[in-house]
Order: sequence, then structure tokens, then C-alpha cells
Amino acid sequence: MTLQMLLAINLDYILNAVVFSFLGAAILFVCFWLFEKLTPENLWKKILVDRNVALAIMAAGFMLSIAYIIGSAIHG
Repeated sequence: MTLQMLLAINLDYILNAVVFSFLGAAILFVCFWLFEKLTPENLWKKILVDRNVALAIMAAGFMLSIAYIIGSAIHG
């Protein structure tokens, strides 16, 4: 293989990684936004103003689980 072919292959992998990273982050943002709208309370207000640690842990668990699902779906 020539250097030009190797460079083209690597750029293709890098471009795919960047595109899927932004796509995964966008999907995660949309899922969290929907989760925020479906819950009866304002999560950010409860976490930041009222300092509700249990709610912060629950939100982090939600984001980690959605991120794991998105990563598994993208990876195949």
C-alpha cells in the first residue's frame, strides 16, 4: 500500500468517528431534553439550587445508560 492510500483510509476512520461522536452527543442531548420535559419537576433547578444529590445521581445514571445504548447501537 502506498502512503496516500493509508492516509485516505485513516482519514475515513477519523471522519466516521467524528460524525458518530456528534450524532451520539446530539441523540443524548435530545433524550435528556425529553426526560426533562416528561418529569414533573425542573431537574436542573432541583439539582443546582436545591442541591438534591439523589436526583443528580439519577440524572447521571440516566445519561450513562442512554450513552451506553447509543454507543452499542453505533458500534454494532
